[in-house]
Order: sequence, then C-alpha cells, then structure tokens
Amino acid sequence: MLGHSADGEAKHEIPLGSKIERRREAVFLVLCGLFLGSMTMLNILGITRFLDLSFDVFGLKVPMPLAVGVLPYPLTFLCTDFISELYGKKRANALVWVGFMVNVWLMLVLYVGGLLPGFDDPVPGAGGRLPVFFEVRKLTLGAVVASMVAYLTAQLVDVKLFHFWKRLTHGKHLWLRNNGSTLVSQLVDTVSVITITHFYAGALPIKDDQPLWPQLGLFILTGYVFKMTAALLDTIPFYAGTAWLRRYLHVEEVEP
Repeated sequence: MLGHSADGEAKHEIPLGSKIERRREAVFLVLCGLFLGSMTMLNILGITRFLDLSFDVFGLKVPMPLAVGVLPYPLTFLCTDFISELYGKKRANALVWVGFMVNVWLMLVLYVGGLLPGFDDPVPGAGGRLPVFFEVRKLTLGAVVASMVAYLTAQLVDVKLFHFWKRLTHGKHLWLRNNGSTLVSQLVDTVSVITITHFYAGALPIKDDQPLWPQLGLFILTGYVFKMTAALLDTIPFYAGTAWLRRYLHVEEVEP
C-alpha cells in the first residue's frame, strides 16, 4: 500500500516503474488533462454566447442568463478535489499553476495570431465581416484579466479550503471538504469574473437604460447557482470515484 507523509504528500513505498506506480501516474495525467482541457475550452468559449436557461416557477419567470464558457467549469473543481484527496496539496497547487501558464500561453497565441499577416479578406456575403478568429480573439483577450485573476484566486482557495476542512474534521466527512471548498471558491470566482469582465473589459451584455448593479447581480447569481448545483450534484461521483480510485491505485487515506 502507498503511504503518505505528515504533509499529505505521497511516499513511494511501491517501487518506481511498478504496475501500481504507472497506474497512479496515468490517472493523474487523465485528471490533469480534463482540468487543463476544460480551462482552455472555458477561455476560448468564454462569453462568445450567453444561454437563456430561464424557467417558470408557479407562473413566475425566473431569468437565468449563463455564459457558455461556464459549462465545463465545475469539472475543474472536481479534478482538483480528486487530486487533493489522492495525491496531496502540493500536486494540486502545482496543477493550478500549470493551468495558469497554459492559459497565458493561449492568450499569447491569440495575440500574436492577430498581429501576423494573413488572408483576412471580408467573409463573402457577410457585410464586410472579418474571419471569426478576430471575434473570438477580441472576446477572449477582452476577458483575459478577469479570467486569470478569478481562476487563480478561486482554484488556490479551493485547494486551501479542501485541506482546511480535512484537518478540521480529522480526515472525516468527505462531503464537507468537497462541497465546502468548492462552494466558497466558486463564489469567489463568480464575483471576480463578472465584476472584472464588466469594469475592465466591458464585455458583458449590459443594457445602458437599466441600473447596472441589478444586472451584474443577476449574472453573478445565475452563474453561481449553476456552479453550486453542479458542485452539489458531483458529491456522489466524488464519493464513488474516490472509493474506487483508492482501491485501484492502492492509496491510503492522506493524513489531514
């Protein structure tokens, strides 16, 4: 069985190169791939489209606008929670920083790609519209500061709170550290990304003839409700996944 040191990091009691060791690294790479892929997709899709998920409650229409880029976001917190639980705090924080650098690289490619010469004739029959790359580039770069600040803050808060709850409960109550860390960190993320996207990038569909803060509040509320619902729904997959992965990877309980 694999043990852990006092700081929650894995001790390689199983020889490097063994079947279990290769299995552990393969699962780690899959989780990292899902995390990084979701983060990259989020930044590219971002606010390219707002979904109308409004619904009726007793005849009263509840508005729920949601940026399409938010859809893959809850998966990132599930991935960091799995890594925090199975591999320890240091590897989870390392993944967060790698994700930050990957998205900085994405922004650099978009920026340079728009500067270099290309075949940029207007799209035929589209009223002088330029290739869609420039629209995606404008929206992505316009929200880059909001995305990066919110991402880094929220993910580091998530990892920190996950281990705080774990120490507080002496390693018990898996549901508490899964939901407690994610719900708080996603509130931080939602408030950050909405306010910075508006005040720095001016990229939200805000109506000038209506009060500002009720509109921002609606974007914050609907974004957070979606993330909160997804976080609560992932409790069962997190429990089941953690139990199965402990057996599959021969991982003991990480010390809080």
